[in-house]
Amino acid sequence: MYRVTASEVEFSAIRAQGPGGQNVNKVSCAIHLRFDVAGSALPDAYKERLLALRDQRISKDGVVVLKAQQSRSQEQNKEDALRRLQELIDSITILPTVRRATKPTRGSQRRRLDSKSTHSLQKQLRGKVSV
Repeated sequence: MYRVTASEVEFSAIRAQGPGGQNVNKVSCAIHLRFDVAGSALPDAYKERLLALRDQRISKDGVVVLKAQQSRSQEQNKEDALRRLQELIDSITILPTVRRATKPTRGSQRRRLDSKSTHSLQKQLRGKVSV
């Protein structure tokens, strides 16, 4: 399992959006996290899978940009951004299972057709009675 190190990530503090009174105009507590995929120590297979994701947080240059502004603390926002980056990387490390096409068994086909015919007969019996 790959762990992101602080040396591979670039942080920059920006002003947070939204309500916050006077404090929001003078304190830069939101964090922009930038992670260069090509320059990281990720294995090549993970790099390819990360860049193949259709995610708006990944730029055309191969840089993952995350913005964290939930907390009023810059340190908590850094931790939140790192956690979200780690979750993104963990999501690509899990290989999806390969689906193998199978045929239904002859017994299951017969049971399906039998249930269809009994259901059809049941519906036919609900019709008007002719004398």
